[in-house]
Amino acid sequence: MGNRVAVIAIIAESTESSAQINALLHEYGSFIIGRMGLPYRARSVNIITVALDAPQDTINALSGKLGRIPGVTAKAVCSGVKG
Repeated sequence: MGNRVAVIAIIAESTESSAQINALLHEYGSFIIGRMGLPYRARSVNIITVALDAPQDTINALSGKLGRIPGVTAKAVCSGVKG
């Protein structure tokens, strides 16, 4: 099975979740191309995007683990091209 390029969009509604998010991103660091975080203070949320080059199962696992953190929503968008 080939790798796909994907983006995971993460919205964190509490700062308490940041340690868990960072631990997961560190765990999957070998697949991460880059990340960008934007604190949106007017709405008290943090918006994080993570670009990945990984197998589909890995993308799904990371997205699922992130989404199970209380106060966190995560969705993945994958390219159709396998490499």
